[in-house]
Amino acid sequence: MKLLKVGSKIEKRVVIGLAEPDDFKMLTKKRFSFVWKTVKKVATVYKLQIEGEKDILGVMGLVDWQEEKRIEIKLLASSVENIGKNKIYKNIAGCLIAFACRLAVIRYGIEACVSLVPKTELIEHYMQKYYMQYAGRQLYLDGNNLIKLMEEYL
Repeated sequence: MKLLKVGSKIEKRVVIGLAEPDDFKMLTKKRFSFVWKTVKKVATVYKLQIEGEKDILGVMGLVDWQEEKRIEIKLLASSVENIGKNKIYKNIAGCLIAFACRLAVIRYGIEACVSLVPKTELIEHYMQKYYMQYAGRQLYLDGNNLIKLMEEYL
């Protein structure tokens, strides 16, 4: 998985792993828009970092719905400096979503599904950029679209 530095062709390899207890000191509402200490009560929290660096650039909370063979992205955020037109790196969200897809495929094979409940203003963005399908309140990825996203971002 790689991030692309905006305005250049510089690629940075990233790693995604479980957020550790000390990480929650860095996962502040000011930098990541949410209180992640409360998210960890209802979801498994993963962090995205540039390989070999300690700074966290993205974070995601996942809920595994085993009976539905579905992983729900409960919450996803890029660090404040990586949002909007002045961001430093792009592909943070894509890498995190692709990671969730890979996890779903590992657990559920061809029946894997990944879903999220987006903010209304992001529905079209998720559908166009990440191949998600509309299902009422939720957007989801499965089948070919799930594979396509993994091929693009992993």
